[in-house]
Formats: sequence, C-alpha cells, structure tokens
Amino acid sequence: MNENDSMTEAHDGAPEGASQGDAGSSRNLRTLRPGEGSSAANAPTLRSLQGVATIRLGSDTTPEPAVSNVVDPATDLPMYREGMDWFVLRVASNKEDSVRNSLLRKVQIESMERLIGRIMVPTEKSKTVKGGKQKVTETKLYPGYVFVEMRLEPDGRIPQDVFFMIKETSGVGDFVGTSGRPAPMSPAEVEKMLFDSRKPEEAPQVKMEFVKGDNVSIREGPFQNYEGTVDEVLPDKGLVRVLVTIFGRQAPVELEYWMIAKVDS
Repeated sequence: MNENDSMTEAHDGAPEGASQGDAGSSRNLRTLRPGEGSSAANAPTLRSLQGVATIRLGSDTTPEPAVSNVVDPATDLPMYREGMDWFVLRVASNKEDSVRNSLLRKVQIESMERLIGRIMVPTEKSKTVKGGKQKVTETKLYPGYVFVEMRLEPDGRIPQDVFFMIKETSGVGDFVGTSGRPAPMSPAEVEKMLFDSRKPEEAPQVKMEFVKGDNVSIREGPFQNYEGTVDEVLPDKGLVRVLVTIFGRQAPVELEYWMIAKVDS
C-alpha cells in the first residue's frame, strides 16, 4: 500500500466504535492529492481566510437566528374564545401572584389546559422621582382579585373538577357571584380588564396630576408655604414649573412633583 492509498483509507473508513456522525464528518475531509500535504504554499493563512484558519466539518449552512414569538394574552388573543367565559376569584391580600402561579402549575400537572385558559393579574408600572432618584414600582390594579378564563359545560356551569381544583388552591377565597354561584363577567368588564392587563411599559413616565393653570401650595423646600400657579409639567424629569410671587414679582421655580399639592379654588 503506497502513501496515497493509506491516506485515502484513513479518511474513507470510520474507526471501530465511532458514531455515524463521526464517520460523516470524516467523509467531509477531501483526500489529499500527491504533493498537497507537503506544500506550505497551499496551506490556508490568516490573511487568505480574513480571520483564524479553521476547518469546518459537516454542513456549511448557517442557522438562522431564533425568532421570538412572545404572545401578549391580553391583546393577541380574542376577548372571548368559543365555549369559554371569564370569572373572578377573591384571593388573600398580596397573594394574587402566588395564586396565579399555583393555578398555572396545577393546570399543567392535571393537563387542564383545555379547560382553563388565561389567568390574569392586571398590573401597572409607575415611576416616582424623589431627591433626584428614580424608582419604578409595579402595583396591582385590582388588589384581592384574580381573573380566570374557563371552559363551561354545555349547560353553562363550571366543570366540577375545575371548580374544586381552584377552590382548594391556597390563597383562594371564593368566586364572585350571587347566592354562592359564580357569575361570569359582563363583556364590558372583560374588555376593561383585558385593556388593563396589557404588558406594562418598560420605561413608564411619572404620573402627574397637575396641569397648566392649577393653583398649588408648596409643601417642601425653601419655598415652603408659598402658593403659585403651574406653568409647565415635565413628566420625564418628574418636575413641575411653578410661578411663585417673590417680592412682588412672579418667578418660575422648578419643583419635584411630590413637593406641591393642589389648592382648592
């Protein structure tokens, strides 16, 4: 066996015990022709490859980046889905998120995805500015309540196993209804709840209750107890520009929104 035959056999035959993938990778290596292996001029260089010299094994297909398909259950799904309705749960204070998470786990464990759909806890992000420091907080819009989408029986009742699964969840008080019977939400209530359930803004603005022309009293700072008129609201900075009368002349003063309060006219 000459040298060329030896090199060809090494590339065509996978070692004993190797996987099919190893064999496939070996087949991608081209058999060297006489003289190729000894010629330094033919070797790849960093300049010729515009980077690190490498040998690619297997497919040359570059995988496409994964596309994120994030669904907002409040806006990307219809308000009502066939055979389903919305109900309200009373839950323990500050337990809204834990109740929702517990229900989601139970639905998955019991394979009840067909019977229980969306479980909503509407929240709102707000930004406060005090002493030049910004703080973003997320608050519940309906404290003490969780909204659940459920598939009903043909007679309009909640399936018994779903009813007791929810009732036995820690933190759940009762369904909202009359005479101990759960009552579905009205279309107007569902529409408002879903509107409020949209994903909160990542960078919310400071909520301002002041508008130009409001009469205000200054409660903090060097102008405490002065009264003035709102000239401009700057929500991005959390500031309000107030016209204050000082020594008989009006002067604009920028104050943080929490330092002033409306004065009843």
